[in-house]
Amino acid sequence: MSSINNDLIKYDVIVGSKRLSNFLWSGILFIGGLGFIFSGLSSYLGINLLPFSNPKELVFLPQGIVMSFYGSVALMLSFYILLTIILDIGSGYNEFNKSEKIVRIVRKGFPGKNRNIFLVYPFNNIKSIKIIIKDGLNPQRLILLCTKDQREIPLNQIEQPLALTEIEEKASELASFLEVKLEGL
Repeated sequence: MSSINNDLIKYDVIVGSKRLSNFLWSGILFIGGLGFIFSGLSSYLGINLLPFSNPKELVFLPQGIVMSFYGSVALMLSFYILLTIILDIGSGYNEFNKSEKIVRIVRKGFPGKNRNIFLVYPFNNIKSIKIIIKDGLNPQRLILLCTKDQREIPLNQIEQPLALTEIEEKASELASFLEVKLEGL
């Protein structure tokens, strides 16, 4: 999350699906899916389609069919991740404008009627900035914009947990910029 700051405007750019981990997962699923499909086809046709193993000796029912099913699921997931990368789902920006006294939150979604998500809140509707920190198997480190009507809008990238000092620094800087209280510390 990069940002552009001056005295009146704070602008944070949010990276969407175009990140290295998504490219890696898409590639791994694609290669693995092809391997499983070729194993299933090898067992059906009785021809070895993979040079590094001998899957033609697999019994087509049930092993070959299961391998083909797993391969097709992996290929579909790979194409889905690739589609989210191409469409750059989740990318956008947060703009905090003191001169207009407005917060703009913009994100890209899936194609359709609501492709672009555009939220605008006046400063007087903002209650606080909240930090959520959960450690464990699936860690979460979020900065949320809390409004007076009980909405909590995430402001940082969900997938990449920030360091504790970095998230606390960004949240406190934002709370002081907006002149609201900071919750969750």
